[in-house]
Amino acid sequence: MPVEERIAVDVETAAEMLGISRGALYPLVMAGDVPSFKVGRRRLVLVEALRSWAANQVDADGTPSPLPRR
Repeated sequence: MPVEERIAVDVETAAEMLGISRGALYPLVMAGDVPSFKVGRRRLVLVEALRSWAANQVDADGTPSPLPRR
């Protein structure tokens, strides 16, 4: 199934969708900055929540907010 049709993806796929590494996204997911949930041993991110989170990373003047350093 194409990623565009999925309602949830794993962290690695979510990172690919954002154009960043899994290692850059995983701490944000684990800190709760990017909403996620577990199914068994898998951590999944709702595609809609990922898009909403990404959209909120832009400041009011339209410039991207820096990703938090952990």
